[in-house]
Amino acid sequence: MSAHDQILDLKVRMGQSIIGQVDVIDRLIIGLLANGNLLVEGLPGLAKTRAIKAMAKNLDAKFSRVQFTPDLLPSDVTGTEVYVQSEGKAEFRFDPGPIFANIVLADEINRAPAKVQAALLEAMEERQVTVAGTTHKMEPLFIVMATQNPIEQEGTYPLPEAQMDRFLMHVNITYPPVEDEVEVIRLVRGEEQAANAPAQGKKEKPPVIAQQAVFDARAEIGQIHVSDAMDRYMADLVYATRTPTKLSKELGNWIEVGASPRASLALDKCSRAHAWMAGRDYVDPQDVRAIAHDVFRHRVALSYEAQGDGKVNDDITDEIIKLVALP
Repeated sequence: MSAHDQILDLKVRMGQSIIGQVDVIDRLIIGLLANGNLLVEGLPGLAKTRAIKAMAKNLDAKFSRVQFTPDLLPSDVTGTEVYVQSEGKAEFRFDPGPIFANIVLADEINRAPAKVQAALLEAMEERQVTVAGTTHKMEPLFIVMATQNPIEQEGTYPLPEAQMDRFLMHVNITYPPVEDEVEVIRLVRGEEQAANAPAQGKKEKPPVIAQQAVFDARAEIGQIHVSDAMDRYMADLVYATRTPTKLSKELGNWIEVGASPRASLALDKCSRAHAWMAGRDYVDPQDVRAIAHDVFRHRVALSYEAQGDGKVNDDITDEIIKLVALP
């Protein structure tokens, strides 16, 4: 199977475990292919953790889950030096923390204090961790997928802007339609029945997808053609968040702080991955618009006036897409 076929197979397998969240599955796979970290936000019970676990289960990858709590320490994430005595010798050895995995699930990341959140920064950006003056490299396949609950504020610590910007995309999970919820009930019931079935009656699981398929896909995505017009269009969208008054006075009143250059890079990476998954070797405006909301959602700061008008980040992105013309 080609890399494209294997990645589409991964999408199908994840869809068998996650009902009614096709867009979320797409975004998780795009994040994996674009080699970026994802922030997944949604109300409790909407399969945030399940979606990430479904990806890890079907990949030949080491999975690690960290439940963030207010009493968590940085060393609980990165690891620490341990004093070891053996055969008359004594030395300090590095005991790796759960961050040393291929797919790291940082569950409810906003429940940990800033010091613990900052422990993720070097790993997310530099793909390495420094402990006791020694640098330890991460695996070639490494991605952090963090979840957070948007409604609980007690006992939570808002993510610093510097860390928010390091997430490639901010993925929102919403309630599924009632038809899909019926399928969810049947799916979980079937899983319970399969788990309690006799061992001889259980089906063999299909082989997991090799990491090399992801690396091959990334190499092909690197060859996706992006025209000069598309480069300018992506830059214009990001620039519009910094100078909104040039497009609309109302938009200028809504935006407090625009997106950083990381937004332009994220648009480029994600739009190429989106085009590749669609089977094309070039990027068109629909690829850029499809992922613009996920790229801008955590990078554009709204003003108090926008919040007073009941506007959310997706409304601002809709307006920018409507007003920014193709070059």
